[in-house]
Amino acid sequence: MSQSEDWRAQMTRRMNKFHAWRATRGPAATGFRWQPEPKSMGSFAKGRQLIAGNYLFAGQLIEAPQHSIWTLEGSSTAFVEEIQGCTWLDDLAAVGDAKARKTAQDWMTDWVRLYAKGGGAGWTPDLTGRRLIRWINHALFYLSGLDVDTSKAFYKTLGHQTVFLSKRWHTASQGLARFEALAGLIYAGLSLDGMANHVGPAVEALAAECVDSIDADGGLPTRNPEELLEVFTLLTWAAAALSEGGRIVDEAHSNAIARIAPTLRALRHSDGGLARFHGGGRGLEGRLDQALASSGNTSRPDDTLHMGYLRQSAGRTSIVTDVSAPPARENSFNAHASTLAFELTSGRRPLIVNCGAGSSFGEDWRRAGRATPSHSTLGVEGFSSSRLGPKRLIRGHLRELLIDTPRDVRLEMRSSDLDVGFVAAHDGYLSTHGLTHIRQIDLSADGRGIAGEDTLATITRANEQQFDKMMDKRKLQGIPFHVRFHLHPDVDVELDMGGAAVSMALKSGEIWVFRHDGQAKLSLDRSVYLEKGRLKPRASKQVVLSAVAMDYATRVRWTLAKAQETPTTLRDLERDDDIMT
Repeated sequence: MSQSEDWRAQMTRRMNKFHAWRATRGPAATGFRWQPEPKSMGSFAKGRQLIAGNYLFAGQLIEAPQHSIWTLEGSSTAFVEEIQGCTWLDDLAAVGDAKARKTAQDWMTDWVRLYAKGGGAGWTPDLTGRRLIRWINHALFYLSGLDVDTSKAFYKTLGHQTVFLSKRWHTASQGLARFEALAGLIYAGLSLDGMANHVGPAVEALAAECVDSIDADGGLPTRNPEELLEVFTLLTWAAAALSEGGRIVDEAHSNAIARIAPTLRALRHSDGGLARFHGGGRGLEGRLDQALASSGNTSRPDDTLHMGYLRQSAGRTSIVTDVSAPPARENSFNAHASTLAFELTSGRRPLIVNCGAGSSFGEDWRRAGRATPSHSTLGVEGFSSSRLGPKRLIRGHLRELLIDTPRDVRLEMRSSDLDVGFVAAHDGYLSTHGLTHIRQIDLSADGRGIAGEDTLATITRANEQQFDKMMDKRKLQGIPFHVRFHLHPDVDVELDMGGAAVSMALKSGEIWVFRHDGQAKLSLDRSVYLEKGRLKPRASKQVVLSAVAMDYATRVRWTLAKAQETPTTLRDLERDDDIMT
């Protein structure tokens, strides 16, 4: 981290503290003049765990029955931020009984006592916006049965936090953090007595942010599908609040919603979850459906790229592939070396996945999850298609940006009456090995079969010279590489046909069979599935094709097909367990 970055971070923290202190000496709200209908949804199971004293935040579990949430000492900044953002209030409201209300009242009253004067880690623009939305959404749930003095203190701090946001929203990082700050400011300005003067400037700022941060195709520079969902959700919430409050939604705001909706549909698997790329997860259960329904937008995605991803679908099968360069510079703080990786889902069941983002399990898992071997694609042994650079202060955290990334990623679509497919290539191994990775994937028209081909090849004479240098360095032993297919933990898998094939059974009853052309060694190895909201990574398996590039072109072919006895349609009624373990 450079001295200038450290200085800027310290100055931002000092100014946040100053404006928080100053806001608490300014005007206070006295009540609601209008309250939007609650939109944020929580988890009943998580709410019950919180009431029982099992606190799971940022991948860390603390068991402390009868303890206030504010007495917990988490091991990471993310732990503190999750608590200060108060999204746990959604979970308690999902339970909604007397015990849940009492827990929410105790914790929120404690926040007012401990932090309402401007102290604590929660006085940042994004956390304040996130917190205000939850407090306003669930105000009736919280206020029921409280005495007059506690209610007055609640309204007072809502007003102070609104004033703080009006002064500090512009210091939030571009992207999700700024959208959270501005959406919270709009919510508070519309809802609270004496705060209406903040609505107009916030609406203008949100419209400008829609133009600056959301591209013409409805994507974000970070290329994180889950982050795009969170931004989309905030935009739909803010639009609904403005409409219900008798305000006009800015055209740039409406246009952003219209651009994002088909992009999210393109990034959605057939099971309803988002493709997991560049630090994003599947998304909170039900949030995508709710956001799309709230938007009123029914536009379907076309066959072009959406935020750099290509979606193929037929029958019950959906495939989403990363066919663009990784996010650049500051936008790569969460990015993965996932170029040409894909995920595949059949019906409601994920089959081929990427390992996912490991940030909630610690820095080592976070770094491992970003590497090429954690993705379902080809990787040269000992190298990722993009490399991690030195740590820098990004969005208030020390993060490693991607460097030496693929610069040239090309795509050619292919289709016929029998299948739809593509050929794509990237130059992520050009500077190190002189090799280009070329991937072809064809999905049959009925969705029952996939044919794939992965090639490492030199393209120019200069590439051949670089390849020869690497061969000399390796004493002509070749360039080892692996084509990996990570499987979801719920897939039952075993080697078949004397080790020549892999049989994969889904909980729906479907059977898929993986085969290859014999040009590589097939193995079934251990893998992990990094899933937010769990205590530890889930054990899983991966199918690996291992080979050695000895020539200027090395090709490996593979297929993945449903077993003949698997029906084309079936009823998949088994529900997944919602308990976090």
